[in-house]
Amino acid sequence: MPADTENLASPQPEAEAWGLLALCRAGFEKEVAAELDRFAGEIGLTGFARAREGSAFVTYEAQEPVPFRELAEHCHWRTLVFARQLVPWFARVDDLPERDRATPLVAAARRAGQRFSTLSLETPDTDEAKQRSGFCRRFTAPLQLALEKAGLFRRSRVGLAQLHVLFPDESTAWLCASLPGHAAPWPMGVPRLRMPREAGSRSTLKLAEAIYSLLTDEERETSLRAGLRAVDLGAAPGGWTWQLAHRGLRVTAIDNGTLAPSVLATEMVEHLRADGFTWRPHRPVEWMVCDMVEQPSRIASLAAEWIATGRCRRTIFNLKLPMKRRLEAVDQCRALIHKRLASVGPYDLRIRHLYHDREEVTAYLALRR
Repeated sequence: MPADTENLASPQPEAEAWGLLALCRAGFEKEVAAELDRFAGEIGLTGFARAREGSAFVTYEAQEPVPFRELAEHCHWRTLVFARQLVPWFARVDDLPERDRATPLVAAARRAGQRFSTLSLETPDTDEAKQRSGFCRRFTAPLQLALEKAGLFRRSRVGLAQLHVLFPDESTAWLCASLPGHAAPWPMGVPRLRMPREAGSRSTLKLAEAIYSLLTDEERETSLRAGLRAVDLGAAPGGWTWQLAHRGLRVTAIDNGTLAPSVLATEMVEHLRADGFTWRPHRPVEWMVCDMVEQPSRIASLAAEWIATGRCRRTIFNLKLPMKRRLEAVDQCRALIHKRLASVGPYDLRIRHLYHDREEVTAYLALRR
């Protein structure tokens, strides 16, 4: 039994989970279900995925309960490409009474056999479900108080799990839990970023989110220092260029198109009218970023080539996916990158379907030092 349950009424069962729950963009449930099946096989979990198109979440139901912490150790919000959040679930509560939702939720949480230090009430990212976001904000404090009275919640207690309650509709709740640091730092896995007026295009939010979602704190600190050099392939109108220049990097923007005047006004940008696929830097740079509209395999090969030849130390790039066979396209790009870099050295490749992406995914690639 985890040490954090020592003050619960005894005896307490070992905390168990019944499967996995993943949040995603509506319309990508099939890809998440396939990833969950693959992930479950890798960690030795037996069961099946349930996905309803347009629901913006997918569940994986285990054939039998598994120890919560054993399963939770494998779950991290960056684990799957198409999932914004990945957590073990331990209870589903149906037919919630409108006047007293807290009582059955507390009862279900008690049966989990553990306590919690943080609480997150969420809805799937659909137009219908988001109408309940106000309810989630209002209900958080009363539910937390009820959990505290039941001895299931300790504020700021280091090491305790985070409780996630997902409301797909008014009368149903999925209860999930995550280990500290394993859940996305934003509710529903959706970062709230403001559109800078000077950035030139809304695509700037893709790179901003990628920087926070794909890089570690240490990587952000060491690789985004003022004065480092970067290249933006297919830069116009300059949304990605602005993100780097705004952080003090000197950017060479490659595009035959025109950059927004506000991007050039940073005085950190050199604009060269050239083809992003054929242009080469005179010396290595820290970053190459790329948001060109092209076949994903061609972009993946381009990024791998820049890394393999030392033109850049790290890269962030977008892969525009086909409407069908999205996961297969991602797998193909992984294979192309591995083929090019396998003999060069160990590398880090992280791919995620970001909130600000649509029919695309964003990837980070760098050789390990």
